[in-house]
Amino acid sequence: MHAYRSHTCADLTAANVGDNVRLSGWVHRVRDHGGILFIDLRDHYGVTQVLADPDSPVFKDVEKVRSEWCIRIDGNVMARAPELVNAKLPTGEVEVFIRDIEVLGASDELPLMVFGDQEYPEETRLKYRFLDLRREKLQRNMILRSDVVSSMRRRMWDMKFKEFQTPIITASSPEGARDFLVPSRLHPGKFYALPQAPQQFKQLLMVSGFDKYFQIAPCFRDEDPRADRSPTDFYQLDLEMSFVEQEDVFNTIQPVVQGVFEEFGGGRKVDTEWEQISYKDAALWYGTDKPDLRNPIKMQVVSEHFKDSGFAIFAKILEQDGTEIRAIPAPKGGSRKFCDRMNAFAQKEGLPGMGYIFWRDQGEGMEAAGPLAKNIGPERTEAIRQQLGLGVGDAAFFLGGKPSSFEGVAGRARVEIGNELKLTDLDRFAFAWIVDFPMYEAEEESGKIDFSHNPFSMPQGGMEALEGNPLDVLGYQYDLACNGYELLSGAIRNHKPEIMFKAFELAGYGEEEVRKRFGGMVNAFKYGAPPHGGCAAGIDRIVMLLADEANIREVILFPMNQRAEDLMMSAPSEPMSDQLMELGLRVIPQD
Repeated sequence: MHAYRSHTCADLTAANVGDNVRLSGWVHRVRDHGGILFIDLRDHYGVTQVLADPDSPVFKDVEKVRSEWCIRIDGNVMARAPELVNAKLPTGEVEVFIRDIEVLGASDELPLMVFGDQEYPEETRLKYRFLDLRREKLQRNMILRSDVVSSMRRRMWDMKFKEFQTPIITASSPEGARDFLVPSRLHPGKFYALPQAPQQFKQLLMVSGFDKYFQIAPCFRDEDPRADRSPTDFYQLDLEMSFVEQEDVFNTIQPVVQGVFEEFGGGRKVDTEWEQISYKDAALWYGTDKPDLRNPIKMQVVSEHFKDSGFAIFAKILEQDGTEIRAIPAPKGGSRKFCDRMNAFAQKEGLPGMGYIFWRDQGEGMEAAGPLAKNIGPERTEAIRQQLGLGVGDAAFFLGGKPSSFEGVAGRARVEIGNELKLTDLDRFAFAWIVDFPMYEAEEESGKIDFSHNPFSMPQGGMEALEGNPLDVLGYQYDLACNGYELLSGAIRNHKPEIMFKAFELAGYGEEEVRKRFGGMVNAFKYGAPPHGGCAAGIDRIVMLLADEANIREVILFPMNQRAEDLMMSAPSEPMSDQLMELGLRVIPQD
């Protein structure tokens, strides 16, 4: 017999009754039923009930074991009494009478329990992540992650993509986040960077003649943490193709993403028609470039109904350039109680409040109620109602100013209204392509122009488009939104050196600096670069949605905490003095 096991803890069935078996695993829990000791023995695959009574030759040894001890047992498989069968377990028809036991690894007192669903502080969970990972939910999440990655690979191989690995140590690149820098021992004073993405390398692969590339790529970005973003590193399904347009990329990646959600979505509906929404419309209708389309609410501009109206606050706002009033329809939200609740929500978001109108039945007809209705009069409120397609029992909320000042709050209010009124279909994955991103943005105070998205994207209209106002230039850039998250980002690339130089020039990068920072790519593009494009899908975020988790740490094996610290491995740590000397570095103490 094998030194540790003849079967896993998920293998045994009624067909094994009478067999002598050997199992190894962890003591999930111990129960004493009138002198008979029952142990739920757990391994990666499942749970088997084992037991010992005073007739067992190792009963006294079994009495000593505690939760999470790692043990090996030998014993006889017995059928459970019919009334004691556990239909929830694959092994629920049998149990194993222990005849021999060996403690493979005893456990100290546990800082957190593996059995049960107790909640523990994040710091405890991350410091003892190896214990946390033994818990059923996290085991399930990590298996899901592995299966998703495996499925992605199979789907890419089936489409004749080739998998290549790109360097982990490279040069710094402006990808929109801070780099993690790595000092060079051989070149004192110079630094490598961990790649924020394999962007330049995958483009160089296209120049090298590899038609279809993909990689399950690690990416490193020194970012502020969020519930849906790791502060240090993440993995993405990275792909690139030659001789393609935007629609080709869409048609290639949709079956992969859609297929993964259909395979692992647990029966939830997966949209198959993926709408294309311009960045401008997404901001207007949803207040975000990653809208949750499970919520049917669309915001609309209603400025004309408030211009020169009796509601002085909005009328005065509209006298300023670049301002507008937007309405958030709220079907079935037509009660003063709900309107007051949403007004309080806006105040928590830092606004003075939200104006509102609600429509109610007064017996002799419909009446518009609320402070705004009184101020602007029945004619204007009726025009608003008709524009928004609302009726009795419905409401609308209003925000005004420069869109940049209220758009984010409006988007969150839309989500809150959809959830409160149960308009959002929670049993669904709803996808949308967000397209036509602006290439550039201007800092509000200085007016400085910079890239708003990927700097290596082809501007729509090519060189001619770059001759006008940079803020009017759109790029062949696209994101895929799902249920309020950005799952994927990509672009058709700028493969022409003269257009690249001009694009960077508008963002304040001279030709000399571009050659210095992206010399490899610029040089390659002089030698017959093909048109190419691609995208990258965030694996952590996809698994988070499939696992129905609200925090990305629940689907990452060894995540950092909110302060980008690895509590288990004590990282970051102070370097040894001889390490610093070898690298020609010194640390300046912070005040």
